[in-house]
Amino acid sequence: MTAVDERRMTELFENLEVPEGIKIELLRGEIVMMAGPDLVHNLIIEEVLDQIPRRKWHRLQTQDIDILSETSEPQPDLVVLERDVTPDSGRLMPSAAVTMLVEVVSRTSIQRDYLLKRSIYAAGRVPVYLIIDPVMGQCVLLTEPAGSGDEADYAVQRITKFGDPVPLPLLDVELATGEFGTLKGVRPHRLP
Repeated sequence: MTAVDERRMTELFENLEVPEGIKIELLRGEIVMMAGPDLVHNLIIEEVLDQIPRRKWHRLQTQDIDILSETSEPQPDLVVLERDVTPDSGRLMPSAAVTMLVEVVSRTSIQRDYLLKRSIYAAGRVPVYLIIDPVMGQCVLLTEPAGSGDEADYAVQRITKFGDPVPLPLLDVELATGEFGTLKGVRPHRLP
């Protein structure tokens, strides 16, 4: 995609009128629309929110992220950042201000969450990317972003089954996963 096409797509994305209940993201120049989340998804996010101390961290939902090196404006399921680095206002949160992004895998987001967003968030130098996968009953913790563009990735990956704690040293939290639900009737996948 050329720079002119990318600007046009970004402009279209920012002016798009979206029906209620539909979530949209701009991911490497493509507009992605998806239906609202499953109850399992929402309950997992609630469990995570309850475990991250509000006095030190902002825990934001429906927050668009600005990845300067990308033609992307993802809207992660949860954005965690220190209280003293928050901008005064704006629709886009700079990825440089973010400490952790969380995505909860859905029936239709497996490839995006494990591959595309992993690369986008690494390119944006987000220190911690946590994938919570209720299809496989596991959490994938990614740290140490490196590289740029399509080649960006996280150098460290740790997989934890639901029921075991996930250490989040940057947040000084050990995330309990015993209450995380799973999606029934969804075929297991091979990622990561």
